[in-house]
Amino acid sequence: MTIPLSVLDLAPIVEGGTPAQAVGNAVELAQVAEAAGYRRFWLAEHHFAAVASSSTTTLIALVAAATRRIRVGSAAVQTGHHRAAAVVEAFGTIDALYPGRLDLGLGRSGQRRVQVRAGTVAPPSAPEHVVGGLLIPERFPVETLLASPRIGASAAALEFPGAQPPEFAGVVGDIESLLAGDYTVDDVALRAVPGEGAQVELWIFGSSAGESAQVAGRRGLPFVANYHVSPATVLDAIEAYRGAFVPSHRLAQPYVVVSADVVVADDDATARHLASTYGHWVHDIRTGHGARAYRDPGTAPALTDEQRRVVDDRLRTQFVGDPDAVAEHLHTLARVTGADELVITSVTHDFEARKRSHQLLAKVWGLPG
Repeated sequence: MTIPLSVLDLAPIVEGGTPAQAVGNAVELAQVAEAAGYRRFWLAEHHFAAVASSSTTTLIALVAAATRRIRVGSAAVQTGHHRAAAVVEAFGTIDALYPGRLDLGLGRSGQRRVQVRAGTVAPPSAPEHVVGGLLIPERFPVETLLASPRIGASAAALEFPGAQPPEFAGVVGDIESLLAGDYTVDDVALRAVPGEGAQVELWIFGSSAGESAQVAGRRGLPFVANYHVSPATVLDAIEAYRGAFVPSHRLAQPYVVVSADVVVADDDATARHLASTYGHWVHDIRTGHGARAYRDPGTAPALTDEQRRVVDDRLRTQFVGDPDAVAEHLHTLARVTGADELVITSVTHDFEARKRSHQLLAKVWGLPG
């Protein structure tokens, strides 16, 4: 049986476009995804970048209002920037009108990780290898990105002066308690209104075998492993999650969703053209500039050899081609990772091409659209 497919969207702002257009496109894409039979439509939280999903819960509400059946959620709320009570109240408010359709994805914000200073040596990485036909590239040294002045400035803008980001496990526990109605502070019971009793499903997102995977496993929550962000560590993350898993009232056994970046078109040449500026986008992010407006492949210059080296792992793990070729790659990803579900993200400068990418994949995958 074919496993479910879901959609991850960043509401990207394209070259020559506006934030208003990006918001409208996100809502329209959710409607397309629902009609095509995708199970979920998740929105990513990013700040100070050319994406229009920074106020994720606001956009989730707009998408929920414009759709009828598809589950809508966050991928993921950056817990270093939000108090647990505010998160539960926001999702509880949306759930009050659209009950049983919300996925509350939680992830550690970058500022919660170990502080990295310029010159820090990255930990050793396993050499590139192939597992069952799936490319596992050498690890990208994210320490370079975390040391960027832009990352520090973004953190300063998003957090109160002197604030200490909370422990991730504690935030997850607080959110579960608020939803369940047994949350206390200094022995004083506090109730989230709206929020308590909301039909919200919790998810944990992670890119490594670290804290996120461990917390998801120990609390018996479903886990989303990011092949599209960190392909080098996806198998380690999944193994750590499964190894830590303890059955809960939510899950009797582990449930894994794996992400992939795809571009699908009627033929390989068209797909490659549409995807040709993906590397520019990733390069901007990895060099500390943040996601800039997504480039037009008709006018963007080719990447230099130096630029390509920075993004090579992401280019070679993006699935680009006609529907059958991309579906084959996704089946390999699901088989090697043991995924119970896949979530795909597809960005192109041309919004009509992006919609068609999702529609073509849904058809070849056999979704019940």
